[in-house]
Parts: sequence; C-alpha cells; structure tokens
Amino acid sequence: MSKKLLLYKYIPLFDWIRNYDKSDLSGDLIAGITVGVMLIPQSMAYAVLAGLPPVYGLYASVFPMIIYGILGTSRELAVGPAAIICILIVAGVSEFAEVGSDRFIQLAILTAFGVGILQLAMGLLKMGFIVNFLSHPVNSGFISASALIIAVSQLESLLGLDLEKSTKVYETVAEVALRIGDIHPATAIMGILSLIFLISFKFWKKRFPAALVVVAAGIIFTWLFNLESMGVSIVGSIPEGMPSLNATFISIADLQQLIPLILIISLVAYVQSIAIAKLMASKKGYRIDTNQELIALGAANIGGALFQAFPTTGGFSKTAVNEQSGGKSGISAITTAVLIGLTLLFLTPLFYYLPNAILAAIIISAVVGLFDLRRMVYLWRADKRDLIMLLITFFATLIIGIEEGIAIGVVISVIAVVYSTTRPPTAELGRLGNTRNFRNVNRYHTATTWEDILVYRFDSALYFANVEYFQDSLENLVQEKGEENLNLVILDARSINSIDSTGVHILKFIIKGLRDREIDIYIAGAIGPVSKMLKKTEIVDMIGEDHFFFDVPSAVQQYRSGESSATSHDYSPLYSDD
Repeated sequence: MSKKLLLYKYIPLFDWIRNYDKSDLSGDLIAGITVGVMLIPQSMAYAVLAGLPPVYGLYASVFPMIIYGILGTSRELAVGPAAIICILIVAGVSEFAEVGSDRFIQLAILTAFGVGILQLAMGLLKMGFIVNFLSHPVNSGFISASALIIAVSQLESLLGLDLEKSTKVYETVAEVALRIGDIHPATAIMGILSLIFLISFKFWKKRFPAALVVVAAGIIFTWLFNLESMGVSIVGSIPEGMPSLNATFISIADLQQLIPLILIISLVAYVQSIAIAKLMASKKGYRIDTNQELIALGAANIGGALFQAFPTTGGFSKTAVNEQSGGKSGISAITTAVLIGLTLLFLTPLFYYLPNAILAAIIISAVVGLFDLRRMVYLWRADKRDLIMLLITFFATLIIGIEEGIAIGVVISVIAVVYSTTRPPTAELGRLGNTRNFRNVNRYHTATTWEDILVYRFDSALYFANVEYFQDSLENLVQEKGEENLNLVILDARSINSIDSTGVHILKFIIKGLRDREIDIYIAGAIGPVSKMLKKTEIVDMIGEDHFFFDVPSAVQQYRSGESSATSHDYSPLYSDD
C-alpha cells in the first residue's frame, strides 16, 4: 500500500477533505455551533455526574472532539462526555479515592489515558470484532438500568437534599422517601420546573437549545434574587483558560488498580460509539471502519487525558443534533471544540451562579430516552430468550452494581453464543409437490416424506461442542421413522461450513452404526472444504464416492433410479472448488 493510501486510511481527514464540497461548509458550521451551545451546559452537568468539578466537562469536550474529527470515519459522530461513562467513572474511581478530591480527579484522568491506550491497541490489532461480545439485548438492559441509576443519583441535587452516596437505586429511593420533609423548596421548585421545561422541548422541538435557555434563566434568577443566601447550591468559581498539557498523572501502579474499570469503560464506550456511528452511516449510505473507530476513540482519549479530560465517547443526543443541524464532516466537530475552547477562555465567570439543581435536571432529561421500554415490549413479542438476557442484565445492574451488571451481561452473551452453536437448528426435510425443493417438514406440513428415506439437515459447523447434539438429533429421527422401514439417510450438508476431527470421528461412528442396522447414508451438498476434509479422513473411502451428491434431489433421484455408481458419479461434488 502506498504512503498516500496509508495516510488516507489512518487519517481519514485527508481523505474526505480532498473531496469536500464547499456547499457543505455552512451546514457544518451551523451544526458545530448548535452542538456546542447544547454541549456547554450538558458537559458541565456530566462532569458533576462523574464526580468532578464542572470545568472538567468542558475540558473533555475540546481535544477529544478535535482528535476524533481528524481520525474518525463517521461524519456525524460527536465525541465528548457521555452519561453512561460518567456513572461508570464515579462508581469505579470512588473505590480508590473520595469523590471530587484531587486524587479522584487524577485517577479519573488516568482512567481516560488507560482507556485510550487499550482502545488504540485494539484498533491496531484489528480487534473491532470485540463489539460482538456485548449483544444488543444485554447492552439495552445495561443502558436502561444505568439510566435509572443516573436519574435517581441526581435527586439529591434536584431536590436540595444531603443523601448518603450509593449506586443502589433502591437505597437512594428509600432514603429520599424517608427524608422527604427535608426537601429544600426553592431548589426543588427550580429543579423540577427546569426538568419539565427540558423534557417538553426534548419531545416537541429537539433542536431548540433548551438546556442553554434553562441555564441562562437559572443564573439570572439566582443572581437577581440572591438565591444562594437562601440555601440554593450553586456551581461557584470555574477556572478560566484552556487546560495545560500535563502527564504527571501517569502512574503504572495506579493503572494496574484501574484495569477492571478501564476494560469495562473501553468496551461500553466502543459499543455505544460504534452503534451510533453505524446508524448514521446506514442513513447516509457510507461504511464505518470499526478498527479505525477504535484508533480514533483511543487517540481521542489519550489526547484528552493529556489535557485533563476524563473518558469520552460518541454520544446519542450530541450526534443526533449534529446530524439534524446539517453536520456532514469532521469540520462540525472541530467547530464545536473551538466554541467550547472560547467559552473556557472568556465565558466561565458567567456560570458562577449556575444552580446545581439545573445541572441535575439537564442530566435527568438527557437520560430519559435511554430507558428502552420499547425494546423490552418488542422482545416480549419477538424473542423471549433475548428478553430474558436483557432483564437479567437490567436487574443485575440495578441491584448488584454497574460494573457487576455489565460483567454479567458479557458472560450471558458468551453463554448465549456457546449455547446456540452447541444446539443449532436441525430438521427433517420433505419435498414440496413435484418440485426439486426440500423444506423443513415442521414448517411445511404438506411436504412429502417417505418411510424408507430420511433427509436430515444440520445448520452449523460440525465440531467438538455440538457432535453429541448432532448424533442425538439424528438418532431421534431414525427412531421416529422406524428402523424396520428405513433404508437410507441423506445428510443435507449445505449448512455445514466446516468439520473438525471430533466431527469426523462421530460421523464415522454414525455411518458404522447405520450400516450395522442395514441403513445406507448419502451426503448431499457438502461444500469444498468439508468434502476435502471427508476425503482426507477416509470417510469418502468408507462410504464410496457414489454416495456424494450436489444436492438432495439428486441423491433421492439416484436412490430411486437404482443407477450404477458409474452413472451416479455425475452427481458427485468431491472435486468441486466451491
């Protein structure tokens, strides 16, 4: 590959900018400004959710956004703080440091650095497939539970209460119920009215900068009526200026402690980001490079950490606003980052009187849509096994904990994959009328079957984990047919894409067992690699080349016609390169 192609591959900015349509510039600029206006208050709120001072949310929205805009393959994805990641940060880092302390901040930034290193390494090693270990039902269950945890965690700030810190929803709800008489009236009124306003505009006019309006109104009211003296908690002083380059937070010993948290955040962040990026790409008709996305997200987290950012990823609401506002390239992301950088340089004093109740309302309104009730209802009708996976993950996250919930979800996903491959679909086939089409007799009840022929299909690779199921399911069908009438078993091998040594061993055992009962066996539709394996392992010699056929109709025709092996050789696929 030439140096120019390598440059285009690993730095997509150079690829899309050479074909950039200048007519898209206005849309990119408008989208960048729109997302920036929304992201300023939201990122500050997410920093608070992560247990950090609000300014760190702005830090996390500058350099990660720019770096992803240069390296990412999605044209619409907006990278920055995300609610799910923030709740993982506060849950994981709080085990090693007090929330909000200097030590906590250092570990949160170090977590971003570790996430970046891991994601970058995975991208370079072509490990984009890792997303498959977290199935959609498991991801949905985790996100829905996290949405509830996030919303409940903000009741303290929303209502002006002083609660014991807990990631257990039932503990926080119980404490709020017991302390309902301690709710601070002015804080609660401001918080609840802000929440109603934000949710109303979320469903009515998504592009309207409702969060910025609420923030501005809250600041003005707090300043005019001196609500701080009445007990309304405010953000207070926010440092001015851009974050400085700093690597003093890096500690190998601390990184080792944070490995479990880094693994979880890396996986969740990538799953969330790639899901959004693929959705946008499918709408716009282009492809996402999953490995390059890992590289881009990894570089964004490494670069962000060096400028005091906590872990970031692609966000649902930011990306939707970017796409709806006309964003068509990384220029929109860079525009957003520039706007937030200008805010850090010149506008942070304006947020001194911002009430924490409004930040809580912004967080709650942002996560309302993450509770995926629609998916649960759909799975109830479509696939109850997936629904069970979703609910197990949901309740494990809600009751046991966030890290434990996602770990259980990953284990469930792996178990589901193993189970499906060890017990794949099997079927007895029958002929549809006088055609050459054979179908599952349990679905096509009019399909013709015969007393002396059993046509059996196995829809999976034949390997050590499923050979027992293969043998048992075939034997059950043989017994149903009745050995006294059955003369021939035809194995439809079209769906068997590979066979290992254990599969070969069990196939030999089955062939011998059938022949001991005077039942012959034909193999139809074996693809090239499988037929070569059967030839190398002497199964072809065991049953004869004249017992192999391109398809089931040819095998049935051969058996019924009673032609010689020389004639039947026309049907043999053993020398095909399929």
